[in-house]
Amino acid sequence: MSDQGVTGKVVAVRGAVIDVRFSEADLPPIDSMLSIEMEGAEPLILEVHSHLDPQTVRAIALQATGGLARNAAVLATGRPIEVPVGDAVLGRLIDVTGAVRDRGPALPPDTKRRGIHNPPPPLMETGATGGGLFETGIKVIDFFSPLSAGGKAAMFGGAGVGKTVLVMELIHAMVEKYQGISVFAGIGERSREGHELLTEMQRSGVLPRTVLVYGQMNEPPGARWRVPMTALTIAEDFRDEKHQNVLLLMDNVFRFLQAGSEVSGLLGRLPSRVGYQPTLASEVASLQERIASASGAAVTAIQAVYVPADDFTDPAVTAISSHMDSTIVLSRQLAAEGFYPAVDPLASASVLLDPEIVGEEHYALAERARQALARFKELQDIIALLGTEELGPADRQAVRRARRLQRFFSQPFTVTEAFTGVAGKSVARADTLSGVRAILDGEADDWAEDSLYMIGSLDDARLKEQAGAGSKERAA
Repeated sequence: MSDQGVTGKVVAVRGAVIDVRFSEADLPPIDSMLSIEMEGAEPLILEVHSHLDPQTVRAIALQATGGLARNAAVLATGRPIEVPVGDAVLGRLIDVTGAVRDRGPALPPDTKRRGIHNPPPPLMETGATGGGLFETGIKVIDFFSPLSAGGKAAMFGGAGVGKTVLVMELIHAMVEKYQGISVFAGIGERSREGHELLTEMQRSGVLPRTVLVYGQMNEPPGARWRVPMTALTIAEDFRDEKHQNVLLLMDNVFRFLQAGSEVSGLLGRLPSRVGYQPTLASEVASLQERIASASGAAVTAIQAVYVPADDFTDPAVTAISSHMDSTIVLSRQLAAEGFYPAVDPLASASVLLDPEIVGEEHYALAERARQALARFKELQDIIALLGTEELGPADRQAVRRARRLQRFFSQPFTVTEAFTGVAGKSVARADTLSGVRAILDGEADDWAEDSLYMIGSLDDARLKEQAGAGSKERAA
């Protein structure tokens, strides 16, 4: 096929699914790009999905198809969708096709472009740069579910439990300590959330080292389905060509699978479990296996995952979690009780919580803390019925310390400062360990529980306790 491409004609339009006939040329390859000139609008971009017969292909539109008519001319170049990569896209907001959407100047004409469909790096070349701890400054994550530099972490939670806030806080937390490039993929995001993130990044000075890639909720399923591929392609270019570390943030990976399910339905495939597409597992794998460290640079992925109806056995949730090094589970009950971030320490896990990686002390403390919190959870029904007075001395002590641990793991965030009036805190892992050790050893047994709520290190709690004791003395 020549570089100038060949021309076909639209023969059927069914929403985002378009059939195109090429009667005088070879069919364009699967996953290659088609383009249709639209009067008074930008060209409509399609992606070839299947070959129906020797002359007809079925394609998925990445933009709205309103106004498209049969017999419209379709240009096929035989190449995949190519998006701009490199330093030119830093500080910019682009869409799934690489078009700039931040109302800024156009990208330079000589900007390098790269196809969005690339194989994962060979297994022998991956992993050499990964494995170290990736400190976030968020106590409950660094303690119970530490992240790996060059690894994959996912935050699972239902609607309204704080996934997006946690992602935004992680972006803030990485600005000072993380020297690298950030790529943010907004998959099926609300326009309001995208605008808030863009203005917040401009205000905080993070934007010059960040690329924002959006496929919004109101866009066709094809756009939401391919947005992660665009973001990954940009991250891969920084990794392979510039050998720079990349922090890849995705919010929300469930919307990627939801869009794939919509595309599958439009293509007439029979649904599989719970109505999902039959290709669910392979779609997740094709995305996650490309997130890898290679070429002497690490790609660290942090992904938010919506859990439909808080059902953690949902096929989409289980398919994603099987690829993760760290899983952070957000609890609706903790959010309702006012513990933010609402991370459930008993449900969260990490392959890095190993004595050989985090050290014997951290591992032993995490086991002790989990035992205390698990015992408190077991006793909650008894406490609700009879109160703590009916418990034995050992159980009363376990409950007292578990309640203080719960409050210690709450933390004020920088991104919520405007709403709460409380300055955000970032806590080093060593300070988190010393705080947990002190609480488990009984140092805070006589402190007011409020002294440990929404603080940074234990020193903040000590100051609050001293101030509280002083005010009580004055009142007396």
